[in-house]
Amino acid sequence: MVTSSWEAPGAQTAPQAQTAASRRRGAVLERAILDAALKELSTVGWNGLTMEGVAAAAQTGKAAVYRRWPSKEDLVADALWAGLPQFDGVPDLGSVREDLLDLCRRARDAMFSPSGFAVRSVIFECDSTQAERFHAVIFKGVVEPVIGMLREVIERGIERGEVRADATNGYVFDAIPAMMMYRSKMCGSELADIDLEEMIDQLMVPLLGRGGS
Repeated sequence: MVTSSWEAPGAQTAPQAQTAASRRRGAVLERAILDAALKELSTVGWNGLTMEGVAAAAQTGKAAVYRRWPSKEDLVADALWAGLPQFDGVPDLGSVREDLLDLCRRARDAMFSPSGFAVRSVIFECDSTQAERFHAVIFKGVVEPVIGMLREVIERGIERGEVRADATNGYVFDAIPAMMMYRSKMCGSELADIDLEEMIDQLMVPLLGRGGS
């Protein structure tokens, strides 16, 4: 009987894959571990995440993980920072309503990305002592950029006469992130475009005091 040694292009046996993974060094291996930690957080959550599980997902040994991050908290802090979403510029579509909608869509897409699921698992599953470790990362990497863009959109609306002059305050800036998190967590909403439009039209436009359309 003739056996074929043909192998599909790019195919690897398990030992070959493990050998290829073991050759990674430095920043390449660290990036693979951080990506694996984010993926694990987004699928099994904070409570289900283990250093051994991250090592397996990254196709490396657990010693390689522990050498770089002595604890689960250390690994997650770096993984969250490395995976935070990047917001490209403040929308300027001609009206406050359209700018807010665009910003909400970006925030929604970030929330439901692997890094977004990871951030939410940390926020909702960690106890208060553990969560303190990650507050600075989440605030500087997520909250501050979103609030900064909201501020610019609303200040531009004030200059155009679309928004009341006293609308630039912390409660207004908190309204969109708080509502999106609440709807996602408590209502199980996936925040479809129609949900975002209703939030802007029924909450933000009245809150800002003057029509944004």
